[in-house]
Amino acid sequence: MVRGLYAAYTGMINEQKRLDIISNNLANSATVGYKEENVTSQSFKDYLGIKVRDGSNEYVDVPIGTMNPGVKIGETYMDWGQGSLRETGNTYDLAIQGDGFFTLRVTNKNGESTTKYTRCSTFKCTKDGFIVDVDGNHLQGRGGDIQVPVDAKEIAIKNDGSIFADGVLVDTITLTDFEDYNYLDLYGENMFTAVDGATIKESYATIEQGYTEQSNVNVISEMVSMITITRAYEAGQKMIRTQDSLMDAAVNQIGKV
Repeated sequence: MVRGLYAAYTGMINEQKRLDIISNNLANSATVGYKEENVTSQSFKDYLGIKVRDGSNEYVDVPIGTMNPGVKIGETYMDWGQGSLRETGNTYDLAIQGDGFFTLRVTNKNGESTTKYTRCSTFKCTKDGFIVDVDGNHLQGRGGDIQVPVDAKEIAIKNDGSIFADGVLVDTITLTDFEDYNYLDLYGENMFTAVDGATIKESYATIEQGYTEQSNVNVISEMVSMITITRAYEAGQKMIRTQDSLMDAAVNQIGKV
């Protein structure tokens, strides 16, 4: 019965973690470039009860059974599916059509620069002509930080990432893709860091100027999952109440006989 209490408890904790992930997806359903997170559940590995030196099998450890004490989060993974494109008409709104990421130079408060990758496509031009994201991180091109003439009347960005200022080629946006996205760690809400083992490959994606890529979260599906999780959590509560009543009967009723 105590094992039943623990199994119900682990189930409720598991559903709470799943709910946290779904809540985060819903909170970012309108975040540009956000990729939906999902989670799997798995049973704990079987544990062996060991019969140790009781005289019947001296110096030999003999498994006497198995038990499964509950459930746990198996894996949290990212849905890398393409989000829908929304037309904005803004010069520095850029959406990636296909696989790949924009490359950003991110500088922390200590002045240290690192490379991050993102699908977020809302950029702006600073007074010095640098193209940056909403946090001031510099978009990277073949020549490093992309800078355009501030007095240019027209900035045109082609599908291959080429940037033209009044018809003159200025730079080309760097798109980066990876062999295995499992080697990317989430940084913030919509940026990623490449970890050891990440292998860069050429991106064949295209860039759409004047568009943003929306979150790929399906709000209706997430709401349905939230209802399912709530029902499973309630089932765990009922199991705990049932196990509690059984223990009460065992201690206070059967014990009196």
